[in-house]
Amino acid sequence: MLARPNPVVDPTEPDQVREVLTRLAEDEITLVGQLVDASNGVFLGVVGQGEDTWRVAYKPVRGERPLRDFPSGTLAAREAAAFAVSHEGTYAVVPPTVLRDGPLGAGAVQLWIDHDESSSAMVDLVAPDAVGPGMLPVFTGETPAGEQVVVVHADSPDGQRFAAYDCVVNNADRKGSHVLVDPSGRPWGIDHGLTLHDEPKLRTVLWGWVGDPIPEVELERLALLESLLDTPGSALLAGSGPQAGLTDLLSAREVTALRRRVAALLEAGCYPEPAPGHYPIPWPPL
Repeated sequence: MLARPNPVVDPTEPDQVREVLTRLAEDEITLVGQLVDASNGVFLGVVGQGEDTWRVAYKPVRGERPLRDFPSGTLAAREAAAFAVSHEGTYAVVPPTVLRDGPLGAGAVQLWIDHDESSSAMVDLVAPDAVGPGMLPVFTGETPAGEQVVVVHADSPDGQRFAAYDCVVNNADRKGSHVLVDPSGRPWGIDHGLTLHDEPKLRTVLWGWVGDPIPEVELERLALLESLLDTPGSALLAGSGPQAGLTDLLSAREVTALRRRVAALLEAGCYPEPAPGHYPIPWPPL
């Protein structure tokens, strides 16, 4: 059952995405195991029957640990909301994700991404003298053995797209390990439960473009989002088919804060600096 690879989804094909979302929302979920290293309850499951099965990550609300700075029981809905922003805003960062009932109650169900271990990492840890062309240093550190290291990320359009998306959704947990690359070479971001808070929470390792102009293609995405957020019946706000809308997934304050972040990014036209008095790096960073 688990040996078959998952479908490689093209997020630019709406019919393909809708088919996946429908399967995730309607097919029976069978649990296979639990990811024991996850900070919250995350289960590996399959949807479908017989040979026609896909692997999924299932994150039930009941498996969420209480957090000091996020409302209890909201992480699964934030996962689905993060997908809605990614999909409707054409960021293509988040794998297809739905909020639905499952074996352990309501939770987020996301298509499992088969990570290509041979792919180049968007975020890496290198020696100071190994920082080369195409890499942007973020911060330095020291290993337990006393060796100096630098956290770097790729200077690439994909990285700029991820960074812009994280600013939009106020991602409080963009670790290096939260970027996977599928067999087609497409990067995907996972673990978006700590997003879309109404207060500044941005913690990421993708700080290499601070103060740089936001590329035109990203400004176009921001303008699209602004339009969708100003249209009450849009798929982003009201939902579409198996995809829930932000008005059902977030509080009114959180939707308003999202609208303000988009407007601020458009007005500034550049990647923001870390918020004053706020620690900007997730832990652990990788």
